[in-house]
Amino acid sequence: MSSTKETKEPLNMDEHQEEMLESSETGSEANEAVSEHGDQPSAEPIDESNAAIAELQRLADDNHSRYLRAQADFDNFRRRTLKEKEELAQYASLKLITQLLPVMDNFERALQTGGEVAENGSFSKGVDMIYRQLFQVLEAEGLKPMDAVGQPFDPELHQAVMQVESDEYDEGIVVEAIQTGYLLKDKVIRPAMVKVSG
Repeated sequence: MSSTKETKEPLNMDEHQEEMLESSETGSEANEAVSEHGDQPSAEPIDESNAAIAELQRLADDNHSRYLRAQADFDNFRRRTLKEKEELAQYASLKLITQLLPVMDNFERALQTGGEVAENGSFSKGVDMIYRQLFQVLEAEGLKPMDAVGQPFDPELHQAVMQVESDEYDEGIVVEAIQTGYLLKDKVIRPAMVKVSG
């Protein structure tokens, strides 16, 4: 029994050695085939590979630059919309206030003429109270009347309707405001109609 095991092991060893010899012969045949075709592999597949790599690199660079441009465009869009949103919130009441300015003018005229008529004292006080209340509401929204009299004429703030001679003011100074101008949070919503010294 022990002798059969011993004989099987050397046989297995011989089979293994034969397989090794066969594989080495196959490898040498492959080496001979390569040397028949030359030691250098064909240059054509390498050139094609390099061209393909270069094309892929160019496409990757193009895609990357497109991505960067799209990202920059999106950042600009986000900043612009945020700014527009802030301006919209800041000047949301602009239309309403602009429509109420003639009402304010009428209140001012009523107060000027009401002071001249002494018999309507209570009526005049009522108008004055309404005017002040309305003005406080508008002031809370950011409305500010312009102080034009005595200021140098500024075409962005004033609308000159008349030029007059004045001993009190130098040339180019606002002498009288015919209609009050208003600012809404530092933005001119109506220039003051003024008389300017000439």
